[in-house]
Amino acid sequence: MTKKVLGRGLDALISQDLRESVSETERVKELDVEKIDPNPHQPRAAFDDEHLRELAESIKRHGVLQPVVVRRAGDRYELVLGERRLRAAKLCGKTAVPAIVREMDDAESLKQALMENLQREDLNAVEEARGYELLRTEFSLSAKDIADMIGKDRSTVANCLRILALPNEVKDLIVAGRLTAGHARALLGIEGAAAQIEWARRIVSESLTVREIERTAPGKTGKKRGRAGARRDPELRAVEEALEVHLGSRVRVAKRGKGGQIAIEFYSAEDLERILERLGVKLPS
Repeated sequence: MTKKVLGRGLDALISQDLRESVSETERVKELDVEKIDPNPHQPRAAFDDEHLRELAESIKRHGVLQPVVVRRAGDRYELVLGERRLRAAKLCGKTAVPAIVREMDDAESLKQALMENLQREDLNAVEEARGYELLRTEFSLSAKDIADMIGKDRSTVANCLRILALPNEVKDLIVAGRLTAGHARALLGIEGAAAQIEWARRIVSESLTVREIERTAPGKTGKKRGRAGARRDPELRAVEEALEVHLGSRVRVAKRGKGGQIAIEFYSAEDLERILERLGVKLPS
């Protein structure tokens, strides 16, 4: 009966872990929307205005069917789950929304907020990568751990994390919806930040497809590179992927006799400082 009341969208809006943790005796209460502060760990940076208006119209007619989830923050509340519902409720003039108040620490709040969003399909590639990065850094999770949690392949998570190594201008185009995740992955194979930015601009101005980039971009590739990649030592490639995930930048490992060389790319002075910080290197002041 409960599922029928809450609606079929419940599974998409509240994670399994959270639903199992909410006691049947907990009551849904109405909270003033002005007393609910946004979640500072919300990975979603962009909300589609048209979709919000559609949700607002639905809420205006039928009310908020799924309660938001909040935690106490002094005499106010901090949102954990349900930002789209809260925004849409405000948009249609609602002064209160149904909410479940949960007691949870910062780590649990972060985990629940990230998991709700990462299990949805409408995050852009940069938002998704930033969500994975927060899980990785805040909870010391590997790409495989994250993949197991959200039901995706490890390589999918690892490749998504690499998107954070793209220049800011390229990431901004992804967030704006002018580049797809496929474009982002293709650009990662192009050597150098300047070339990546140039090709990103061309994609936008010339409406290039992913296949066109793979076929024509210098240093990027298609089948030829795939055959070369297949001949690489799989253990070295696994090391490269692990380092790329950890450093958020492109890494190449090459053997030289009994030793070898590790090459780490950086795209600006700020990016170099970020990598050094990840490596635990402190420069003399």
